Amino acid sequence: MLESLPPREEDKILRLMKLFADDPRVGKVDLGVGVYRDSGGRTPVFSAVKQAETRLVETQESKGYVGLAGDPAFHRAMAGLVLGDLAETIPYAACGTPGGTGAVRQGFELMRLAGNPQRRIWLPDPSWINHGSILDTLGIPRADYRYYDAETGGIDLEGMLADIGMAAPGDVVLIHGCCHNPTGADLKAQDWAALTRLLAERNLTPFVDLAYQGFGDGVEADVAGLRDMVAALPETIITISASKNFGLYRERVGCVLAPCTDARARDLTHAALAWLNRQNYAFPPDHGARVVTTILSDAGLRADWQEELDGMRGRMKANRTALAGELRRLTGSDRFGFLQSHRGMFTLLGLTTDQVLALRRDHGLYMVEDSRINIAGLTDATVPLAAEAIAAVL
Repeated sequence: MLESLPPREEDKILRLMKLFADDPRVGKVDLGVGVYRDSGGRTPVFSAVKQAETRLVETQESKGYVGLAGDPAFHRAMAGLVLGDLAETIPYAACGTPGGTGAVRQGFELMRLAGNPQRRIWLPDPSWINHGSILDTLGIPRADYRYYDAETGGIDLEGMLADIGMAAPGDVVLIHGCCHNPTGADLKAQDWAALTRLLAERNLTPFVDLAYQGFGDGVEADVAGLRDMVAALPETIITISASKNFGLYRERVGCVLAPCTDARARDLTHAALAWLNRQNYAFPPDHGARVVTTILSDAGLRADWQEELDGMRGRMKANRTALAGELRRLTGSDRFGFLQSHRGMFTLLGLTTDQVLALRRDHGLYMVEDSRINIAGLTDATVPLAAEAIAAVL
């Protein structure tokens, strides 16, 4: 039986990780893997996380199961972080998941449970590769809408609104909440407002993937447009990851939030999410969720967490400025000026596959073949080296 399984293409990121690990060169630089790294090249554990884990070890009296949807205190903490005061006035359903990817999967499954097999989910072009992959695996129809303008390094707002305007009533539109992966180009306040108006006019449901809250312009600023959208529309699906903004990659902390029209819709949605968890992994992981809940529920720990998060965001912005400046100096042009306007860990450089392969082969500079780079993979020492390599292959 098993020998008849179809071959699967190796994941591009995992393949890149292996190639990097096998490269014996001392000066090699990894800008491919999508994890935050500090100036020493490490993925640090937040001080607030260490303190919260210590408290849990000292006070936790049971490792018994939590509910199928996870801990209600975790749901409230995440709703407060994402929705702010709206969490007190708008009914919402929630469930814990294994990471942001688990949340996306359960969110898509929820859409499928809601009937209408012809319903399409619209994805920005480009989008995180797992979005399309999961939808195809589930057999859910999808379509693309224009999003990134490679010429300007910004948003193609006119194209985006035109394409979404062709969606059928009842369709779902996936939106990156902030720090768009892979481009780094984010919606501005007026873009969120225009998109919200269109979704309301066309009776479309937003599906917001929020994987990087706090990595763009700040914990509150990064969800301002989302909150306005939630307040204006009858329902929204929000999928959340704590991998980046709490540094809990290994703990697999995720959540689905679904603001609803009323209490009945909330209860139906919550039951559906719990049922989906039961069919998949039953009870969601709890340790990381309790760490997050402990941090967000304690003023001192929350302040420590936010200060460290602010520092990480500032470092990434400084890397953007430094790389753009070096490339401007070396090329004599502002071709890469868009780097400074992008947000989060990622940016598309706009290089060809041949140029990316040349960077890998000749300079030991590793990035995904679409030329997405992880800005957090740079340091003060490697910014000039990366800029010289990029300039050399142009």
